[in-house]
Amino acid sequence: MKLAILSRNAKLYSTRRLIEAATERGHEVRVIDTLRAYMNIASHKPSIHYKGEELEGFDAVIPRIGASITFYGTAVLRQFEMMGVFPLNESVAISRSRDKLRSLQLLARKGVGLPVTGFAHSPDDIPDLISMVGGAPLVIKLLEGTQGIGVVLCETEKAAESVLEAFMGLKANIMVQEYIREAGGADIRCLVVGDKVIAAMKRQAKAGEFRSNLHRGGSASLIKITPEERMTAVRAAKVMGLSVAGVDILRSNHGPVVMEVNSSPGLEGIEATTGKDVAGLIIDYIEKTARPNQTRTRGKG
Repeated sequence: MKLAILSRNAKLYSTRRLIEAATERGHEVRVIDTLRAYMNIASHKPSIHYKGEELEGFDAVIPRIGASITFYGTAVLRQFEMMGVFPLNESVAISRSRDKLRSLQLLARKGVGLPVTGFAHSPDDIPDLISMVGGAPLVIKLLEGTQGIGVVLCETEKAAESVLEAFMGLKANIMVQEYIREAGGADIRCLVVGDKVIAAMKRQAKAGEFRSNLHRGGSASLIKITPEERMTAVRAAKVMGLSVAGVDILRSNHGPVVMEVNSSPGLEGIEATTGKDVAGLIIDYIEKTARPNQTRTRGKG
């Protein structure tokens, strides 16, 4: 097969591993810098150009689109879909998952377990918003934040009011969530491929920190997940419409709750922790499922 990987940097661990796994299986791989691809949006023959040449003949495209370039990246991916190329994750599904509020609303509608979450626009509604999620301590999140940036734990209602007023004053979009104390600063990253959790790890926040992201100094260890956690992760990915997803789950007193569904999960932490060839399993999935014009939305979404 001829595969395209949309990635800003071919040297990044996840991109490198996908190249290795595909090459080992005899596929031809081309890394395309997402921001250097440009499009001819013609109704009779949509095309993508890259550094002066037209891109054609690809069987599948693997999007590794960073959060900061979601808008342009999904437009490039949509163009591939319009050309009949099979996407590992569809553009519509990536857009859904990148909008934290929209993704939580979709998960809630399908009955997937979530932390109690509030969203408001006016500073006048702050007191009621705080009581709605069960009072302090609570977590405030910037909707545009990634890798734990823009996530604040407020121990008291006074602190929560101050932080909310400050964020609202800056016209930032924020949501408020109950703090799952019993999780003890740990979450579970489940890597879903197709309809299976192929790898899972526990991420523990360092002392004095509640965000468990590995970028923030958190540590990772092997974990055995329960059938309920496995089912929750697979359902969350399915609701988003993602074939490959990193689903972050917390263990709460009322069962597993989904914190986030990531459409471009990093492979380094999970491969190192579990010893599994995650990149290889992703390429295997593409081999089994990639067909021309198989996209559900076919670039229409």
